[in-house]
Amino acid sequence: MTAYRYRAVDQAGADQRGTIEADSPRLARQALREQGVWVSELTEVAASSGARGQRLSTAQLALLTRQFATLLDAGLNIEQALVVLGEQSENDKEKRLVAALRSEILSGASLSSALSRHPSAFPELYRTIVAAGEESGKAAAVMDRLADYLEARSALASKVMLAFIYPIVVMVVSAMVIVGLLTWVVPQMVTVFQSAKQTLPFLTRALLWTSNFVRDWGGIVFLLLLLAGFGGWRALKNPQVKRGFHAWKLRLPLFGRFELAGNTARLASTLAILVGSGVPLLNALQAAAGVLSNLTLRDAVAEAARQVREGAVLSRALAQSRLFPPVLVHLVGSGEATGRLETMLDKAAAQQSQELENRVATFTSLLGPLMVLLMGGVVLLIVLAILLPVFEMNQLVK
Repeated sequence: MTAYRYRAVDQAGADQRGTIEADSPRLARQALREQGVWVSELTEVAASSGARGQRLSTAQLALLTRQFATLLDAGLNIEQALVVLGEQSENDKEKRLVAALRSEILSGASLSSALSRHPSAFPELYRTIVAAGEESGKAAAVMDRLADYLEARSALASKVMLAFIYPIVVMVVSAMVIVGLLTWVVPQMVTVFQSAKQTLPFLTRALLWTSNFVRDWGGIVFLLLLLAGFGGWRALKNPQVKRGFHAWKLRLPLFGRFELAGNTARLASTLAILVGSGVPLLNALQAAAGVLSNLTLRDAVAEAARQVREGAVLSRALAQSRLFPPVLVHLVGSGEATGRLETMLDKAAAQQSQELENRVATFTSLLGPLMVLLMGGVVLLIVLAILLPVFEMNQLVK
C-alpha cells in the first residue's frame, strides 16, 4: 500500500487534513468517502517534496529512534513499527515522514535505503549505523544503542545551552539598562546642571560626552556591528577562512577547552557506537569525522584514518596531530591492547562530557555574578557623575 496526504471536507463543512494508506488513489478516495469526508486534494506521500525535505531536531530524532527501538524489541517488524509510529505521532510533518518511510518499505526497499531518501531528516551517521544493524541482523539492539547515543548528545547540548541562558539574559538586560540611562535619564539630569552655568566635574563631562555619543551615533555603531557580523558570516563561507577561524578557536584560553572537550566527546561516543554496531574502523572514522563541528579536528581525524589505512594503530594516529586530549589517546590505546575498544571509547566520551559540563558550570556560575558586578559598577559611575555636581552646588550654597 501507498501513503497519501489528503485535504477534505467533512459533513459539517469542517476542513480535514491527514494521511491515509491505500493501494491506489481511487481506493484512497473511496475509503475517505466511506468515512464521510469529501476529498479536495490527494498527494502521494512518498513523492512529496515536503516529506523529502523534512528536518528533525536531535531531540525529535532521539525520541523517534527510542520509540522505534522499543517497538522492534517488542517483536514488531519494521513495517508494523512504522504504522504505530505514524498513528501515535502528533506532529503532522513527522507523520508524513514516517508514512513515506513505510511506503518505501512496502515497495521493497530496506530501512537504510528508505532513510537515505530523506537525508535532511536522517544524517549519514544515522544511516550508516542502521545499515550495519541490518547487515548484522541486530536491528533492534542497534536502534536501541542509537537512541542512547542521540539522547546523550541531546542532553549534553541542552545542558550547555541552558547553562548559558542566565548569563546571556543578565548581559542583555544590563546593556538595555545602561543604554536607557545614557539616552534618557542622564540628559535630563545634566541639563539642570548646565542651566546653572557651573563647571561640571570631569566624571560628569565624560558621562555627558558618552551620553551624546550613544544618542547621536549609537544607531550607526549598532548598524556597523551588524554589517561586520554579516561580513564575518559571509567570510566564514570560504573554507580556508573557516579553517583558520576554527584553528584560532582551539587556541583560545577558555573557550578552546570547551570546543575541544565537546568535539572529543562527540568523536568518542560516535566511534563507540559505530564500532559496537560492527562498522569497520576505517568506515567508522570517516563517518565520525562528519559529526565534528571543528574543521581542524575533522581534518585531524581524516589524517588519522589515512594512517590507519596504511597500518598504524588508532591511538598512535590520533596522537600524531597533538590536538586530542591525552586521556582519549591513552584510553584508545588501552582498548586496542585489550580488545575492548568500544568500552574504552565509551569511557572517554563520558569523561570528556563530564569535563565539559564541569567547565561550563564553573564558567557560567562565575559569569553571572561578574556581569552583575560590572553592571553595578557602571550604574555607580553614572550615579556619581550625576551627584557630584549636586555636592558642588551644596558647597557653593554654604
